[in-house]
Amino acid sequence: MIINRREAVALFGAGGAALLAPVAARGQTSPLDFDHGIVIERARQLAAHPYQPPRSDLPKTLDELSFDAYRAIRFRREKAFFAKGRSDFRMELFHLGFLYKAPVVVNLVREGVAAPIPYDASLFDFGETKVKDRLPIDFGFAGLRLLFPLNRPTVMDELAVFLGASYFRFLGAGQHYGLSARGIAIGTGEAEPEEFPMFREFWIEEPAPGASAIVIHALLDGPSLTGSYRMVITPGEETTVAVGSTLFPRRDIPKLGVAPLTTMFFYGENDRRQYRGFRPEVHDSDGLLVRGDSGWTWRPLVNPDALQKSAFSDPSVQGFGLLQRDRLFEDYQDLEVRYDLRPSYWVDSEGGWGAGRVELVELPTDNETFDNVVAYWVPETPPKAGESLRFSYGLRALKLAERLTPEAHAVHTFVTEARASGDPNPGPPHVRRFIVDFAGGELAYWLDEPKRVVTDTRASVGKINAAYVVPNPEIRGFRLFLDHEIEQPNTSAELRALLKVGDRVITEAWVFPWTRRD
Repeated sequence: MIINRREAVALFGAGGAALLAPVAARGQTSPLDFDHGIVIERARQLAAHPYQPPRSDLPKTLDELSFDAYRAIRFRREKAFFAKGRSDFRMELFHLGFLYKAPVVVNLVREGVAAPIPYDASLFDFGETKVKDRLPIDFGFAGLRLLFPLNRPTVMDELAVFLGASYFRFLGAGQHYGLSARGIAIGTGEAEPEEFPMFREFWIEEPAPGASAIVIHALLDGPSLTGSYRMVITPGEETTVAVGSTLFPRRDIPKLGVAPLTTMFFYGENDRRQYRGFRPEVHDSDGLLVRGDSGWTWRPLVNPDALQKSAFSDPSVQGFGLLQRDRLFEDYQDLEVRYDLRPSYWVDSEGGWGAGRVELVELPTDNETFDNVVAYWVPETPPKAGESLRFSYGLRALKLAERLTPEAHAVHTFVTEARASGDPNPGPPHVRRFIVDFAGGELAYWLDEPKRVVTDTRASVGKINAAYVVPNPEIRGFRLFLDHEIEQPNTSAELRALLKVGDRVITEAWVFPWTRRD
């Protein structure tokens, strides 16, 4: 249901009527294009005023919903937006309640005209959840879901979800939801509480018949900044999201995280401390990959004892991503959640954002329901109040992320005690052995001349007692053994290793942290 001009004014004030004005009347050359400048200007004006938190005065029945009761509220599939058009896209809305208490305005854009969708209880099937209150037309929604026939022409699959703060997720063909993207990150991993700005309003352009992509505009708002986002989602084997954002800081921001990705790592082959049950590994992602002027760097994820931050500085970061490289079902053995089908997300900075660093924050967790890992890019110069910042980047949902790098890559990381061959006794706590398998690239060629392949290893602290490489024909690559010693108790070190032929690097750099605990 779409509202008229008078209802728009009643719902959203005088600005509501402006939203209904045809774009052509605002100076656009095409009457069918939505002017994203409207969203930019809204963000600019919003930043000039103190932050006003969104209302969260939900009726008690919605405010106190359990997870199961909230899940029982479903959008009626027959009410899906765009169903009467001739495109393959559909849109559904999420009801407010449970954790989602802040209302979001969702506008539909048809032929250049934007109109907010009013709340209507008939859009939802409440199941056994009883909501007795009569809710107003301006009640709002929690977020939105996009559907598209990703896997079969006759079945509508989930393509993307925008729900909670500035979080969004998207899928390619054959993938299951895992990690999430976010609009922005502020103060992640710092002493002060992290800030979570939210997408408070969306404008969804109705796809044309046969359209291969859908366009979303979003208004971001939070205590420290506002922003406008334009996202073009193109579904496929590797669904892509082209993002353009303009940000307006309300105040100085000591640390801004651009293009943040959030994931879960409980335990894996390199970190078995939380291992329990029958599943060998439990994680949505198993590593961070960074591409810069200095090459490719792979950092396996861990579930640390305490908050842990790692920085990857480069004159020009060209991309980064949280990847799920391990695609073997037998390494997870989970028929329900299918960790082997979780997507990898890759961020392409489209020419670079200038000087800065990729930062990885890892938090300890004792269960798999908590997203405990965040990665983002941080500009070298912190943003100041009154500035405007622009970022463009692409996001990709990948299954076979090995294709990102032409060089050989690390496929396994194992950590064990360093001990002499055949010695049944545990090794000393200050020495660890790291075993890294490299495959791909040109490594298979060098299996016939293994002595030509040499190691290049470094440690930020302590000393490397041994480092050598042997052929691993099972993966048509090589296995690196590295023994490292930390002499001081309760000290952390970062290891770095890669393989060369002569002076030529033939693999990505493998980076891994560990801490001596006494």
